[in-house]
Formats: sequence, C-alpha cells, structure tokens
Amino acid sequence: MAGNSFGQLFRLTTFGESHGRALGGVIDGCPAGIPLDEEMIQNELDRRKPGQSAIVTQRKEPDTVEIYSGVFEGKTTGTPIGFAIHNTNQKSHDYSHIKDSYRPSHADYVYDQKYGFRDYRGGGRSSARETASRVVAGAIAKQFLSEIKINAFVSQVGELKMETPYQKLDFANIESNPVRCPDTEMAQKMEEYIKAIKKEGDTIGGVITCVIQNVPIGLGEPVFDKLHARLGEAMLSINAVKGFEYGSGFDGVAMKGSEHNDAYNTDGTTKTNRSGGIQGGISNGMDIYFNVAFKPVATVLQAYDTINKEGEKVSTQGKGRHDPCVVPRAVPIVEAMAALVLADYALLARTNKI
Repeated sequence: MAGNSFGQLFRLTTFGESHGRALGGVIDGCPAGIPLDEEMIQNELDRRKPGQSAIVTQRKEPDTVEIYSGVFEGKTTGTPIGFAIHNTNQKSHDYSHIKDSYRPSHADYVYDQKYGFRDYRGGGRSSARETASRVVAGAIAKQFLSEIKINAFVSQVGELKMETPYQKLDFANIESNPVRCPDTEMAQKMEEYIKAIKKEGDTIGGVITCVIQNVPIGLGEPVFDKLHARLGEAMLSINAVKGFEYGSGFDGVAMKGSEHNDAYNTDGTTKTNRSGGIQGGISNGMDIYFNVAFKPVATVLQAYDTINKEGEKVSTQGKGRHDPCVVPRAVPIVEAMAALVLADYALLARTNKI
C-alpha cells in the first residue's frame, strides 16, 4: 500500500490500524532547536480522542502519545521524530458481522478488490482513527509555526448553519461546548440535533471552517504546487471529506468580477478578502480561510441491505461505537493538516532564499 506519506520537506509518514497494537508516525525534516511542548501535543490529541462527550463515539481510548526519537531536553534535534499511540480499547468482535460482507459507502469493497485481503476490524487502515497520527504531527508543526494562528470550528451541522462572519467570532468559545461551534446559541441547537440523530441510530454531516492568520507573504508555488491546491489535497485526504472551498468559494460564481476583485490598500493589503488570502497560488498576507464539508458517517445503527464476497444480497445491521456526526472531533484534524501544509511551504521558502 502506497500513499502513507504527506509533505515534501516537512514530511509525515503514518502507520497502524484501528484495531492493531498501535498507530504512529515518523516526521522527517523538522528543524532542530524547536522548543517542543509535549503537553500541548497531548492536548491536541485529547481534542480528537473518542469518548469525550455524549455526541461522539464512546470508544474509551486515552490516546496517549509516546515520542521515541528526535527530541532531547525539550527541543527537536533535527533527526526523525518517531512516535506511537497505543490502542487499548479495541472491541474487534463488534465487526465480526461484516467479515464476509461490505458496508455501503465504506472502503470495504474497494480494499478487497484492490488488495484481495482486508482488515475488517473497524476498517483497519481506512479507519478515521489513523488521523490521530496526523494530529500529533500537526501539533509539532504548529509549534514550528508559532507566529501563525490556526483556528478551525464547526460552522454547520446538517441544515443548521452559522451565518456570523468569522471576523465577529470569539475563537476562545470554540472549546466551550462539545460541538466546537464558537456561536454558543447555535452550538446548543447543533448539540440537540446531533443527539436526536444519534437516538434514531442515524448520522449527519457538517462543515468545518478554518481560519489561518499571521501568514507571511510568499508561501506557495505557482502552477502545480499552489498553496490552495495543497490545502485542498490535505483536507480531501481526511476521512469523510466530500468538499473543499476557500475564499469566496462557490458563492463567488454569483458575483461579477467588479464585485469580486479585492482592491488594494497602499500598504499592499486588500480592502476585501474574497481571494481567501491566496492569489496566484501564493499567500498574500491576508487571512486564509476555507470550508471543509464532511459527509454523514457511513455506519448507521440501522438494518441495511448489502452484498457479501460471493456477490449475494444479504441483510445486516450496523453495530459498534460510532460518531453520529464526525465534525466535532474533526476540528483538530483540519487544523493539523493545515499546519502540515504551511510547515512544508515555510521550509521551502527558506530554501528559496539560500
């Protein structure tokens, strides 16, 4: 299986399965001498871990990260940073009913067809539990990018959509509720809705908005390595993501060019920011902001029809511990992937100056 690495200069390779002994990764290219706060890394993992509230999967995992290399006396050494997160609460029997059949809209069927073999316990490598390793690497990237601020939050669940512009939000409120929506009134509505969906044995999707501030001018490369293209690649690599838009996004198609253009101030900033902080694939110093759309989790705790390995129609029912809505736990994952992209381009910008 290829495709387990992300990044060029700041490069992450992950390993592990949902029900294996551990997940983990190796980070290549992190510069030496970066003060590393391991408590901050663990806090980021705690934001992603299961069992943290009534509206997420009740799998109980401490998700404690152990760093094995690349750090000495609280600072990075410049050598590969190796880490692992051990699994402690697997219930593989919850998946015995799908050993010989395929769950709709999961990777089960295509894994079997591509590799001729699959780990049916929680989806194995295709499980969203793999993203725990990304969060560790993203937390390290954030500390390398200490001047850049990355804040993601839930802006929509189902049809419940927050309309407040991000400039008017207090990002300090993001962690004040289990939905991770900074609008506390809307967060309450979203939480109640997710609980109702869970009670039905069903799932619902949502949108995460990410805002990146204090970005220097010049990150990104023209043509194939545009900054927004790499951000899109990063977000679309996250499980359950179905869409990515930055700046004005799809709403921009309804505007005339004269309305959509960002007029310049004399200092090079722009009066508006419909470009989303990126022009020509290169950061222009304005805020970068984008939306990431997540589909409803495919595992529903209801009866459904599918096929087995012999192509026969069979009926079964979803079991196990699953998220009724993935977006609250995906917030730190979105931030982590954004940090990995920016760390990679920050190092590339250094090489261009040599």
